[in-house]
Amino acid sequence: MKQLISVLAASVALAAPAAAQTYAVTNGRVVTNTDAGILENATVIVRDGDIVAVGAGAEIPEDATVIDASGNWVTPGVFAAFSQLGLIEVALEGSTTDDSAGESPFSVALDVADGFNPAGTYLATNRMEGVTRAAIFPSTGHNIFAGQGALIDTSGDAGSLFQAGSFVFADLSESGAGRAGGSRPAAWAFLEAALADARGYPGRFSGDHEGDALNRYDAAALLPVARGRVPLVMAVNRAADIRRAIRFKADNAPIQLILVGAAEGWMVAEELADADIPVIVDPLEDLPSSFDSLGASLQNAARLQDAGVDVAYSTAPTADGYFNARLVPQHAGNAVANGVPWDEAFRAITLTPAEIYGVGDRYGALAPGYAGDVVVWDGDPLEVMSAPVAVLIDGEPTALESRQTQLRDRYINITDDTPFAYRR
Repeated sequence: MKQLISVLAASVALAAPAAAQTYAVTNGRVVTNTDAGILENATVIVRDGDIVAVGAGAEIPEDATVIDASGNWVTPGVFAAFSQLGLIEVALEGSTTDDSAGESPFSVALDVADGFNPAGTYLATNRMEGVTRAAIFPSTGHNIFAGQGALIDTSGDAGSLFQAGSFVFADLSESGAGRAGGSRPAAWAFLEAALADARGYPGRFSGDHEGDALNRYDAAALLPVARGRVPLVMAVNRAADIRRAIRFKADNAPIQLILVGAAEGWMVAEELADADIPVIVDPLEDLPSSFDSLGASLQNAARLQDAGVDVAYSTAPTADGYFNARLVPQHAGNAVANGVPWDEAFRAITLTPAEIYGVGDRYGALAPGYAGDVVVWDGDPLEVMSAPVAVLIDGEPTALESRQTQLRDRYINITDDTPFAYRR
């Protein structure tokens, strides 16, 4: 006989790890992120971690654990396109930060997979807000290259880093120019020299010789980028720098390029679309934080998407990417308020990030063959007051609790009967 579990209690009742089994999320307003669109009163069947059926007429297996969505929204999990989850615990305490290494002789060879902590406090707080997957980025050190990024889930399990070496991150913005010697020409010259070093590896490094820009370990790490096997994620903001990035891609085929920031992207939207370069933008970036982004606009996302650019949303560039990736649905909601259709805005925080990083056939949609990352919300997921009431990652329900909620529950009803002078 089927088990019937209230959606409000599902995350608690099913928090303990269990053998792989079948779950049926029923009676939901299912956002598929496919040509099927949004399905009313539909069911999502997840077996052994994968989605096996979606639809209003999906047959519920006899052995399924049923999660009744009670008419609420059912969606794929949020994919944070630009974050540092699990890399920083306390930003001002160096021993808890593994996002950068400014004093290291290495740059491209630095891999955030070696510093990711699946037990990081902020994974739980982001999971509670519907974030099930994320790309984690290094921060730049002594040159324009920050290192290699990775893809994670927010389950907190030991195996939650599911793809290392997913991309290489480089800063070609105003700050990158400063690290390269003080100007944009210096930054671009360093990038071109670094690519030449990578293409010449290992022959260029025979004997005691080093490269023009990189040592042998960094050159080896950049070689997959030079050969087009791994994307280069490049931070740029002003329109002139974006045009330079477009030319860089054309001159260095078969390189794959992803832009992050792109505050003035709307000025060159048609060119980005023609070059088939995806971008990661913050839809709320509208005030210039530097001369790089004087043209920042709340219509940036809408204009880029209208032009046919593949756009993912993030909360970047911000200083709180290690704990507040969970705000990306709110940013997507603001994109809707500024001209982006709802379905495109939601896709920009789920399926599009997965596609940009090459895993769009596995994450970001509710369809057979996709991973069982399913979120049940108590309202429109892009409304700031909505929240998840159940979250499944790889087909397993997760606990909707964190250190903060545990502390709240521990102290909320304490009655102190000691004399007033002894109370803390």
